[in-house]
Amino acid sequence: MMKLPHDFDPTRLPQTRRQLLQNVGMGLGLTSAAALLGDKAKAAGIINPTAPKPPQYPARAKRVIHLFMNGGPSHVDTFDPKPMLTKLHGKTPPVKKSTERPTGTLFASPFKFRKYGRCGLEVSDLFSRTAQHADDLCVIRSMQANVPNHEPSLMLMNCGDNIFVRPSLGSWVMYGLGTENQNLPGFISMCPGGYPIKQTQNWQAAFLPGVYQGTYIDPKRKAADIIENAKNTWTGPKDQRRQLDLLAKINQQHAEQRAHDAALDARLSSFELAYRMQVEATDAFDIDREPQYIHDMYGTKDNPHGRYYLMTRRLIERGVRFVQLWHGAGQPWDSHDHLEKNHGKLAAECDQPIAALLTDLKQRGLLEDTLVIWGGEFGRTPAVELPKSGSNAGTKTGRDHNHYGFSMWMAGGGVKGGHVHGATDELGWGAAENPMHVHDLHATILHLLGFNHEELTYRYAGRDFRLTDVHGHITHDIVA
Repeated sequence: MMKLPHDFDPTRLPQTRRQLLQNVGMGLGLTSAAALLGDKAKAAGIINPTAPKPPQYPARAKRVIHLFMNGGPSHVDTFDPKPMLTKLHGKTPPVKKSTERPTGTLFASPFKFRKYGRCGLEVSDLFSRTAQHADDLCVIRSMQANVPNHEPSLMLMNCGDNIFVRPSLGSWVMYGLGTENQNLPGFISMCPGGYPIKQTQNWQAAFLPGVYQGTYIDPKRKAADIIENAKNTWTGPKDQRRQLDLLAKINQQHAEQRAHDAALDARLSSFELAYRMQVEATDAFDIDREPQYIHDMYGTKDNPHGRYYLMTRRLIERGVRFVQLWHGAGQPWDSHDHLEKNHGKLAAECDQPIAALLTDLKQRGLLEDTLVIWGGEFGRTPAVELPKSGSNAGTKTGRDHNHYGFSMWMAGGGVKGGHVHGATDELGWGAAENPMHVHDLHATILHLLGFNHEELTYRYAGRDFRLTDVHGHITHDIVA
């Protein structure tokens, strides 16, 4: 047997293959973390990729609420009145655009439009309560997407690309700004009752570090169980605290034996966040703590959507950076038939809560630096959709998908209130004045948050990627 020298030190042995792979992995993690930190954080040795970070230049908005009407609400029935469509109801359209399914004769909106606010903004009866905030709304009537299909349009609206896997808007915002509350996820995506189409891809981090991915929450659940796996059902808070303290002590001893380990620090931080979140999350989602007049304003007693919108406000005021609230699982606004009934039901669910949210944010001084976004992945056709068998348009009372021109609105966060940008043609088929592509929308959102969309990049696979890829222009006309 070979004898070892008296000064043998096992820590100085050549690395095993497993140790080499482990250290390489740690090094890559450290490199990624270092790329996310500012110079001051690096100098201080702080490794916290979600810590608040300053924007590139003074921002108008500090946080974002994205109200996603998944399925595609009809612009000609909500925020884009078309008198000519009413005049030509039942007639063959002079021009048709290619959509996902065949369309027939022109279909007038079954809803009345009225003027609201000092600005005289025209809004349909579907959103009569939201319209009370007309002077705060910036309505974009010339939005454009790429294709008339849900899956790619959802990816484009959320991730900036309808083909390739890319990080979501919320993930880019987290990457750029971090979050103000280290006890809650900085990016939360709420969808009552399940997932929307494309599921978690809508809030993915993709090649950005996973810490920036959105946290999915079903707001239908009880407040104590609303975040999956956050609640420890095996040990109580005191025992958890003892476990974490012991773990920290052991890891400290481990760290003293080697150079500063950023990956170890990040892992410890995640344990602490999970512990703290058990209390903070329960409080944030517990709307029963709100006074009765707030419940009455949101309509929480008779309308579960009132509860979801109230949760959204509670998250925003607690420092969550990006909250996305979907209308429901699947694609509820996809009214291929019975549009009057379906759109009427859906709008009744969210109109009062939207108006209450805007009022609540304004009263608390939050609206001025909170960017609220409303819309779907595209709009709908001004002509009725034809049934699959036959050509009798009278058998259907719905509209097909329309990506050529549709409406969205924004409020707060530095946009012009009481303003309308762009226009579709006289029938509502497509954008005719000042078209605004989804890439332009994203560029403008990042601008309001204090970023040049061409400079907020992440190095991946030998290329500097950005949310807008190689596209996008800031629409300065809507910036106050």
